[in-house]
Order: sequence, then structure tokens, then C-alpha cells
Amino acid sequence: MRAPESPKVRTAVMVQHWRSMSFIHWRYPPEAVQALLPQGLQVQTFDGDAWVGMLPFLMDGVRPPWLPPMPWLSRFPETNLRTYVHGPDGGTGIFFFSLDAARLPAVLAARASLNLPYCWSDMMVQDDGSRIGYRGRRRLPGPVGAGYQTRVRVGAPYSEQDLGALDHFLTARYRLYSRVVGRLVAVDVQHPPWPLHRAELQELRQDLTDAAGLPPPASAPLLHASPGVRVRIGHSRPAGPHRRWRT
Repeated sequence: MRAPESPKVRTAVMVQHWRSMSFIHWRYPPEAVQALLPQGLQVQTFDGDAWVGMLPFLMDGVRPPWLPPMPWLSRFPETNLRTYVHGPDGGTGIFFFSLDAARLPAVLAARASLNLPYCWSDMMVQDDGSRIGYRGRRRLPGPVGAGYQTRVRVGAPYSEQDLGALDHFLTARYRLYSRVVGRLVAVDVQHPPWPLHRAELQELRQDLTDAAGLPPPASAPLLHASPGVRVRIGHSRPAGPHRRWRT
């Protein structure tokens, strides 16, 4: 099954390379997720379930498109905790419960520009090509000490024919929503289809879901892995009038 097409971001605010990505997803009751969403966003479900994903990865080449990458500042681990929503603009996309990053300037910039819930954390990514280890521990803001430790074994790549609707529902996401100065905004993200691999979870300890106010996951997670994609991030814009959505 072919992945949905990415939008075209003609004027990028930032360009990035997302590397050594793991997608760790749990099923959740829709009402548990909806209770944590801001007004104007409606939880998006698949076969009646909401999904929450923890995505650890390595950010590389982070820069405005008119500048070269900067040593230290342009390369760092990041982990986001997210869910999937219908927006009031008629689109679908991502809502972030938290984003942990290892560079304080990046955290401050993302909080100031888009009010994204970034946290400064002590983090690590180790990728030997067949196994990826991730670790993170939150510094500020709180809850201080919230974090995770996980190891993922990366398996064979999926072919296009191997992938189904749920695989794309969880990974092919090209828009984020945030609330800035009391109003919802949307940001489009352009990148090629993820080169997805099978993945096996070898270790996982985490309390990011608890820190976000979610109940503990009730079942084993669904995993995907990817070597990564290059990304263009567009300007924010008002998300538009509220509409009702079926889930």
C-alpha cells in the first residue's frame, strides 16, 4: 500500500535530517486521549482506538535553509510523545504531549516560536546498524527525572506491498498542531516516504506517558524503525474554523 503524499513546503523555516528513528506505539481508549487535547482538536482513531507514540531519534543538520549546519547545535537526540488528531482546518496531523531534546537553545526556540512542550533532557542515541539504544532523563521543566531507556533491534525493510493502512496511519504524518497565544496553528512538514523496517523491542522502561497525564499502556507496543528522512518545515498558520469529525 502506497503512503499518503507529503505536502510541498515551498518556503521552509527549518531543514533537518531525522536519523535512527524508532516508532513505538500503544493503543489507547479515545476518551483518555481526548481529555488531554486542547479545544478545537478531535482525537483521530483507527478501528476505534486512539494511538500514542513515543519516537526517539537523532536530529541532524538542524538549521534555517539559508545557513550551514553549526557544530554541536545542529546535531542532538530528540524524543517526542504524540497522538493523532483531526484539526479545525479539515486536516489531520500530530499533537505533541511532550518533546525532549538535548540542546537547551533548541528547546527555548521551539517553546518561544510555536509553544511546543519541549523539555531539556540528558539524552543518548547509539546506533550500530542493527540495534539502536536510546536513553533520556528530563532536566527542566518538570517533572524532573521523567524519561526512558530502550533498545530496538532493527530488522528487514518493508516493501511497499507489505505496508498497510495502520502502518501509514502511525508514520505518514505531515502536519502538527499547537496552540499559540490562545489560538490553534498548523505547520506542514515535507519529507519523502519513510523507509520503514521491521523492529523488535529488546528493552523499554519509560514514564513519559505518566508525566503527560496518560494512564499506563495496557498492551505491548507496535514497532517500526527507519534510518531516516530529510525534512523541510514550513511556516505556522491559523488552523481555521472548528468542524466536527467522526472518529
